[in-house]
Amino acid sequence: MKTKTLPVALVQEKNHGDAKANLAVIATLNLEIGKLEARILEGVALRPDYARLLSIPGIGKVLATVIMLETGDVNRFAQVGNYASYARCVDSVRISNGKKKGEGNTKNGNAYLVWAFVEAANFARRYSEEAKRFFERKKAKTNSVVATKALAHKLARASYHVLKAGQPFDVKRCFA
Repeated sequence: MKTKTLPVALVQEKNHGDAKANLAVIATLNLEIGKLEARILEGVALRPDYARLLSIPGIGKVLATVIMLETGDVNRFAQVGNYASYARCVDSVRISNGKKKGEGNTKNGNAYLVWAFVEAANFARRYSEEAKRFFERKKAKTNSVVATKALAHKLARASYHVLKAGQPFDVKRCFA
């Protein structure tokens, strides 16, 4: 059975038309996303923490809003490790006598915070040279998923300190 092939010019025209359709869909979605972001920001009472969170690389308006709202009062966390654990940025491993005893409490914590910090890590490694260097160092030792999670953990710890101290983010302290 012989298959029918289309002329090259027709295939190129079809692909060009597909690309135009995709661009139109992307433009429409960007408009809708912009409207949603505007509605979210007008409906939220922004605290001073919001502006401080915006100073962290990778964290924009939406991620800062999510982190601010999902964290609540940062003083409820005794230490930075408690916050990182709540944000699901650390492993939940039970070890006894040097042996792994299970994966206990893997679902404890806040799923929205882990999402926000992983997204922030992905943006930070694209737009911040210091974060990219940290990511590349970690990636050289392990793999990209572990390196992204390590960067998310670092951003979660930085967010805790920014919220607790009430001071803007300091790149040198975080990635030194």
